[in-house]
Amino acid sequence: MFTSKSNSVSPSPSLEQADSDALDISTKVQLYGVLWKRPFGRPSAKWSRRFFIIKESFLLYYSESEKKSFETNKYFNIHPKGVIPLGGCLVEAKEEPSMPYAMKISHQDFHGNILLAAESEFEQTQWLEMLQESGKVTWKNAQLGEAMIKSLEAQGLQLAKEKQEYLDKLMEETEELCLQREQREELERLNQVLEAEKQQFEEVVQELRVEQEQIKRELELTARCLKGVEQEKKELRHLTESLQQTLEELSIEKKKTLEMLEENENQLQTLANQNEQPPPRGGLHSNLKQIEEKMQQLLEEKLLAEKRMKENEERSRALEEEREFYSSQSQALQNSLQELTAQKQQAERELKAEVKVRMGLERRLREAEGALRSLEQGLSSKVRNKEKEERMRADVSHLKRFFEECIRNAELEAKMPVIMKNSVYIHKAATRRIKSCRFHRRRSSTSWNDMKPSQSFMTSQLEANNIEELKEVAKQLSRDQRFRESIYHIMAPHLDHIVGQGRRELAQQLLGSLHTTLTRVPPFLRLGLGVGPPAHSPPRVSSPTCSLSTLWGWCDPPQPRIPPAYVPRALDGSWGQQRC
Repeated sequence: MFTSKSNSVSPSPSLEQADSDALDISTKVQLYGVLWKRPFGRPSAKWSRRFFIIKESFLLYYSESEKKSFETNKYFNIHPKGVIPLGGCLVEAKEEPSMPYAMKISHQDFHGNILLAAESEFEQTQWLEMLQESGKVTWKNAQLGEAMIKSLEAQGLQLAKEKQEYLDKLMEETEELCLQREQREELERLNQVLEAEKQQFEEVVQELRVEQEQIKRELELTARCLKGVEQEKKELRHLTESLQQTLEELSIEKKKTLEMLEENENQLQTLANQNEQPPPRGGLHSNLKQIEEKMQQLLEEKLLAEKRMKENEERSRALEEEREFYSSQSQALQNSLQELTAQKQQAERELKAEVKVRMGLERRLREAEGALRSLEQGLSSKVRNKEKEERMRADVSHLKRFFEECIRNAELEAKMPVIMKNSVYIHKAATRRIKSCRFHRRRSSTSWNDMKPSQSFMTSQLEANNIEELKEVAKQLSRDQRFRESIYHIMAPHLDHIVGQGRRELAQQLLGSLHTTLTRVPPFLRLGLGVGPPAHSPPRVSSPTCSLSTLWGWCDPPQPRIPPAYVPRALDGSWGQQRC
C-alpha cells in the first residue's frame, strides 16, 4: 500500500500540510502522491505505479522512486516523464474491474482518455476534488477573472460614489423632513389656535343668542303693552265720541230750553203788561242751571279723556320707539350672529382645505420618497431583469411627474399677482373692449382711408402708395408669432417684479433635486423615457415658465409663453388673436 502527501497554499484540501517557510516557492504544489496509471497511447490492461504532482493547472508524473527524492530534497524535478494540462478537462470517477477507485480525465483535444486509480475512496475523492479545481485554471478564465476584477473595482467606485450621493440626498431629505415636521407642528399650533378661536366664537354666539332671546321676550312684552294701549285708546275714543254726542244733545236741549224760556218770558211779559203781575220764572231758571252744570261736568270729563288720550299717545309713541330700538338691536345682533357663523364656517372650510392640501402634499411626498427609495434599491442591486427595469422606469416617471407638479405650482403662485389683477380689472376691461369694438365698427370704413403710410416699415414708394397692401402687411405682422415673442422678450425684463426671487429659488431647488436624482438613472431608463443624456449641471431658472424638458435637453427649447396682457397691439387696433 502507499500513501499520498500534499503541500497546499490555497484553501483547497490536501493530504499533508507542509511548512511553507521551509519550502522554495517552486515547491509549493497543490497535491502529490502515488497513483496507478494505465498507458495513454495504446490500449492495455496493465497498471503501473507513478508519482503524481498537481502544480497549478498541470498534472506532472514521475517514476515511483521520485517520491523519496521529492520528500528529501524538498523540490520537484523539472524533467517529469509527462505533463498533462488540466485546464478545461472533465474529471470524473470510474469503476474498472481491477481498480474500483479509478478516475477518468478527458478533454476534447485529447485523442483518448487518461485513466488513474487510487488505493482508497478517501484518496479518490481528494484527487477528484483537486483535479476538478485545477481544471478551472485556464487562460480564458484568467482573462475573465481580470476583467471581472476591473469591473468589480469600477462598480465599487461607482457604488462608493452613489453611496456618497445617497448620503447627501439622505441629509437633504432629513433636513426636509425636519422642516416638514416643523411645518406640521406649526400647523398643529395653528389648529389649536383656530380651535380656541372657534370656541370663543361659539361662546360669543351663545351669548348673542341669549341676548337675542331676552330682546325677543322684551319685544313680545312691548307688543302686548302696545296692544293694551291701542285697546285703551280705542275705548277712550269711543268715550270721547259718546261725550261729544251727549254734549251736542245737551247743547240742543239747552238751545230749545232757552228758546222756550225766551218765548215764555215774552208771553209772561205780555200778560204782565196786561195784568201788571210779576211772571213766574223759578222753574225754567232752575232747569237751565241744571243743564249748565251738567254741560260743565261733561266738559270736564271730555278734557280728562283728551288728557288721558294724549298720555296714551305719548306712551304709545315711546313704546313704538322702544320697539324700533329693540328691533334694530335684534337685527344688528342677528347680522352679527350670521357674520360670526359665516366666519366660523369659512374658518372651518379653510382649515379643512388646508389640512386636505397638507395631507395631499404629504401623500405625494411619501409616494415620491417611496419611488426614490425603490429607484435607489434598483440602482444598488447588482442583478437586473426586465421587471426591475420596468419598475425603475415607473419610479423615474413618478419622480418626473412629482417635480413637474411642484414646478407648475411654483409657476401658478408666481403668476398669482397677475391673475388677481386681471380678475379685478376684467369687468372694466370687458366694458371698455365692448365700447371700443362698437366705436371701431362705426369708424372701420373711414379709419383705413384716413391712415397715413407708416414710415417705420422698410417699404418702397410703390408699396406705400398701395393702402390695401399696406393693410395686409400690418395684419400679417401683428399675427406673426416671432414678432410678438421678440416684443415679449424686450418687455420681459420690465416684468421681472411679477415673479419673486423666492419663487425662482424654489424652482431652482426643485430642478436641482430632480437633476441630482435623474443623473443616477441608467441609460436604458433614459432611453425608455425618451430623453437624452443628462447635462453636466441643471439649467438656471430664468423664468417660472421653465419646463423639465430644458433640464436634460430632452427637446428643443420651448417657445416662450406670452401672457395675454402683454400681447403687442396690432396696427389695426386689435390685440393679437383677441380681436372683437
